[in-house]
Amino acid sequence: MTNINVLSNKIIVITEVLPYLSSASFGIWVKVGSADENDSNNGIAHIIEHMLFKGTAKRNAKQIADAMAKIGGNMNAFTSKECTSYYATTLSEHLPITIDILSDMFLNSLIDEKALKKEKGVILEEIDMYDDSPEDLVHEMLQQRVWKGHPLGYLISGTKKIVRKVSREQILDFMNFYYVGENIIISVAGNFMEDEIIPLLESSFGTIKQERGSDIHSTSIPEYNRVFCKRNKDIEQLHCNIAFNSVSYLSEDRYILSVFNNIFGGSINSRLFQKIRENSGLTYSIYSYGSSYRETGLFHIYAAMNPSQTLTVMKKIFQIIEDMKKKGVTDEELIMTKEQIKTELILGNESAKSRMNSNGKAIINRNRIIPMAEIIDEIDKVSVTKIKDFMNQYFDIKTASISLVGNLKEIDLKAIGF
Repeated sequence: MTNINVLSNKIIVITEVLPYLSSASFGIWVKVGSADENDSNNGIAHIIEHMLFKGTAKRNAKQIADAMAKIGGNMNAFTSKECTSYYATTLSEHLPITIDILSDMFLNSLIDEKALKKEKGVILEEIDMYDDSPEDLVHEMLQQRVWKGHPLGYLISGTKKIVRKVSREQILDFMNFYYVGENIIISVAGNFMEDEIIPLLESSFGTIKQERGSDIHSTSIPEYNRVFCKRNKDIEQLHCNIAFNSVSYLSEDRYILSVFNNIFGGSINSRLFQKIRENSGLTYSIYSYGSSYRETGLFHIYAAMNPSQTLTVMKKIFQIIEDMKKKGVTDEELIMTKEQIKTELILGNESAKSRMNSNGKAIINRNRIIPMAEIIDEIDKVSVTKIKDFMNQYFDIKTASISLVGNLKEIDLKAIGF
C-alpha cells in the first residue's frame, strides 16, 4: 500500500512498504528537464545532474562514491525532457545512510568551478558518444526538427557550443528556481519503518525553499511539424526512424497506444518483426515505440538495414499500417497482447527499485498513484474497434516524418516523397 505525505516545504513523499523484501530504494524526482531550458542554457539540467556527484562541503566526489560503496548501494541519476531523478537502492538497514548521502549531494553540492570545467569535458564526450550512435542520432534528429522552435525539441545533453558557455552562476540561478519544495517528489519503496523515515526526510530536506518565483520557461504547446531529415555517415547499415504525431501520457488513449504498439511493433511476435525481419529478412532490427510527454507525443518506428533495402522496408512498413487501418487487428492478437502487457506490468513491479520508480513517475506525471487493478482494467477495455479508430485518427501516411542516418548515396531520396 502506498502512502503520500507532504513535508513542511511542500515536498511530496510517496512511501510503499514492502515487508517481504530485504532492500529499499530511494529516489528524488525534480520536475525539470531539457524542455524547461532556453537557447542560452540548453543542457543545464543535465549538467546539474552530473555536478551533484562532484562534491559537497562534507564529502568530495571520491568520498561520495566510497560512502555508497561501503554499504553496497547502487546510486545513479538521469535527466529527461521533463524531469531529473537521483536514486539509490540498498539493503534496508542502510536506508538512513543512503538518505544522508543523497540529501547532502542534493542540498550542499559546491558546484566547484574547476570540477565544472572538468565535467564539461566528460559531457562533451557523452555528446560525441550519442552522435556516434546512429540509433540514438536518428531519433534525436527527428525530435529536434519535429518540435523545432519549442524546448521539447532540445537535446537533453545540450549542444557543445552551449554546454561550453554555461556558467556556475547560471547553474545556481537555475537550481534556485527549480530545485524547490513544490517541484520535488521523494519516492521510497521497500522494507523500512515509515514512522522513522518521514521525520528523517523532514530533517534532511525540510530546509529547501518552498516555492519558486514567476515562470521563466516557455509555456507554449509544442506543435507537430512534418519533417524529413538526414545525416550521411560512412557506416554499413542505414538507420531509419519514422514518426507520427501521437498522444500525451495524460491522454486516456495511452492504453490503446500501449496495446496497439505491442501488436504493431513492440514485441518479437509483432507484425513489423514477423513480416519484415522474420518472413522477409530485410532488417536486422525493427521495432516501434511511443515517446509521450505532458502535452504531446510521437509514435516511432525504427529500422536498421542495408541501404539498398531502405525503400523496400519503408514501403512494407506503410503497407502494414494501411492494412491494419483497413482490416484492424484480430481477436487472437488482442487477447495475446493483453496477457503479455499484464504479465510485464506485474513482473516489472516486483522490486523495490521498480516500485520507487513507478510511484515517483506517477506523481510527477499525473499527480496520483494509479492502482495496478485500474491499469489492468483499462487495458482490458481496449477493443479491436478502439485500435482501428486510434489508427485512423493518428496514422495518416501523408503526415509521417522521416529521419535517416547512414550511407545515403545508395538511396533514391526523391522516391521517399519529400
